[in-house]
Amino acid sequence: MATVQVSEAEKVYILHGVRDDLRVDGRGCEDYRHMDIETDVVSNTDGSAKVSLGYSDVLVGVKAEVGKPRPALPDQGYLEFFVDCSANATPEFEGRGGEELGLELSNTLYKVFSNKQSVDLHSLCISPGEHCWVLYVDVLLLQCDGNLFDAISIAIKAALFNTRIPKVHLSEDEEGGKEIELSDDPYDCVRLNVENVPCIVTLCKIGHRHVVDATLQEKACSVASLLIATTHRGTVTCVRKFGGGSLDPESIFEMIETGKRVGKALHTPLMELLKEEESLGKKRQKVGFLG
Repeated sequence: MATVQVSEAEKVYILHGVRDDLRVDGRGCEDYRHMDIETDVVSNTDGSAKVSLGYSDVLVGVKAEVGKPRPALPDQGYLEFFVDCSANATPEFEGRGGEELGLELSNTLYKVFSNKQSVDLHSLCISPGEHCWVLYVDVLLLQCDGNLFDAISIAIKAALFNTRIPKVHLSEDEEGGKEIELSDDPYDCVRLNVENVPCIVTLCKIGHRHVVDATLQEKACSVASLLIATTHRGTVTCVRKFGGGSLDPESIFEMIETGKRVGKALHTPLMELLKEEESLGKKRQKVGFLG
């Protein structure tokens, strides 16, 4: 993960500001920075989105391909994640640094999104045990300014909302097998229901308080972070701890409650924005999410 060096005087300044609910950039502890969301940005994908959060830029493309269901789940499709950390984002992503972070991000995304609580995987099934849709979700980190998980989760939700899967027509061949015919009409498609797709809220413990959407400078002052994936109803689907410091049970409980509250507040304007953008035929909107 990208890091910055912060002096002791800067740490004290940041710590005192967080204690008084006034961060360096003027936000409160539960406020997000302004976010720029753009959908339908990559022409050779079935769905795409670009999210800018502060100076963090994330590009997500979704490609739907026909595949074979997994043996344990013959009546479901599935998602595959790949995260590429551009060396232009930060020098730390050069060489193995970017590969290790990309693998860590991919593994976390599997836990957050690739389950029936997040995406209706049954709707991706074409023929049980034989054919299903596989959604390849490619994430490209263009620039890093902290809080990557939150930006990636919002970009994935926006890209899945933008995804259009061709309708499938099944027929039997002369030998009794099933033939698949995909519609070539761009308007003859299926849309995913992304209402339950969670957003990730990452909280960083700084002093005796915790903050949402931490910058790299604030991250350097944090002893530990808690990643909380929550749906629009406030249901927590995944919790992960990062960092070498410890969190006491009371802090964990408070951070989870904050994550649920902020996550619920994050979903509503995001969905309204995506629906408005689609209805008006616009390709770019700007919005600031505040917890």
